Amino acid sequence: MDFIAIIEKKRDGGELSADEIAAVVAGFVAEELPDYQMAAFLMAVYLRGMTRRETVDLTLAMARSGEMIDPARALGRVDKHSTGGVGDKTTLVVAPLVAAAGIPVAKMSGRGLGHTGGTVDKLESIPSFRTDLGRAEFEAAVAAAGVAVVGQSEGLAPADKKIYALRDVTGTVACVPLIASSIMSKKLASGAPAIVLDVKAGPGSFNPTVEAASNLARLMIDIGASAGRRMSALVTDMSQPLGCAVGNALEVAEAVATLRGGGPPDLRAICLELGAEMLVLAGGVAGEGEEDARAQARRRLQGLLDDGSALDRFRRMVAAQGGDVGAVDDVARLPAAPLRLPVPAPRAGYVTAIHAAAVGRVAMDLGAGRRRKGDTIDHAVGLVVRKKVGDAVAPGEPLATVHARDADAARAACAALGACFEIGARRVEPPSLVHVRLGSAV
Repeated sequence: MDFIAIIEKKRDGGELSADEIAAVVAGFVAEELPDYQMAAFLMAVYLRGMTRRETVDLTLAMARSGEMIDPARALGRVDKHSTGGVGDKTTLVVAPLVAAAGIPVAKMSGRGLGHTGGTVDKLESIPSFRTDLGRAEFEAAVAAAGVAVVGQSEGLAPADKKIYALRDVTGTVACVPLIASSIMSKKLASGAPAIVLDVKAGPGSFNPTVEAASNLARLMIDIGASAGRRMSALVTDMSQPLGCAVGNALEVAEAVATLRGGGPPDLRAICLELGAEMLVLAGGVAGEGEEDARAQARRRLQGLLDDGSALDRFRRMVAAQGGDVGAVDDVARLPAAPLRLPVPAPRAGYVTAIHAAAVGRVAMDLGAGRRRKGDTIDHAVGLVVRKKVGDAVAPGEPLATVHARDADAARAACAALGACFEIGARRVEPPSLVHVRLGSAV
């Protein structure tokens, strides 16, 4: 295959065939296509875009670059993917919650780049918790608990790992076809027969608007449906942090509080919506139409939070993956930062905005996240938002609390975090949690 001709064709706005796309992916994985030519190809895609058919073909080529689990052999009946955001710890709640409803959840998650760790980093805040399970151990954990969350297998979609590493250093990350193919190649390879997407919209995500998030969601739904998967997507709000905790152990503690039937109202509400969507898509409830089925699913999941079943599933998952169950029963056993410093409100009024992306940068500067893939994160540090959009504040009342490793880091974080809050004289309504619901007919 003439790789230069393929690059030039895309550079000039041409539509690539499935064979041409497959040749590029296979050539790059086999190291027949050098980095500098693949970088040129990615920039051509970034500038010229891809049709939906091209994006589907790219995703399938990436998924087929390694092991592909047959949906009939998948350990779980439904999977969930979130595009990520500040304080997004929904998997920690939703996975055991759905499992408690009788639907097995076997989830592969990644490590995080940016403001906090990914789901596996957060779970590793729990002493001794293992996310590096082999296939047999993964199967045993799902059999024991009905739910397991592990790190992404090296054998699944290896093309994505190589391509993403190159995108990260060539200015081609923010490209919708490349984002969609990266996410969906891993999901298709992992074999889940049904997939619920949580696509964030707002300044705390890489989709600044609901329209942009909806376009990405529709594209990923098309990709999944083309591969025969049942697909659904919620476009959810990320204009302010989700819940209150931002930081790895802090988010685990907040997830545990939610599994106990408490937790922040916005986090609990989103988890019930996502869980209901997963339950319906997996065939776990029947109703007179989708809306009735979702309503039944929400009521059922709320009951599982209230009666302790969801928390019990989480405890069983932690035990099955070698973690300290005592840290679930007593979250004070989770890693804790030695310093806590409040961020006082400068005046009375109402919180009118919280700049989520800036809050995320504060958490990363404290050490809760990674700037580069090899960075070590500090599971203990982070922050807890005490006031959300629409809340009234009095002068000096804490807007947030910083959890830091040392005094200098705490003071710098407090100063930066104070600037993340806007306070006005009049109350504004909190943003809608779910902006759009989308689905496929598969």
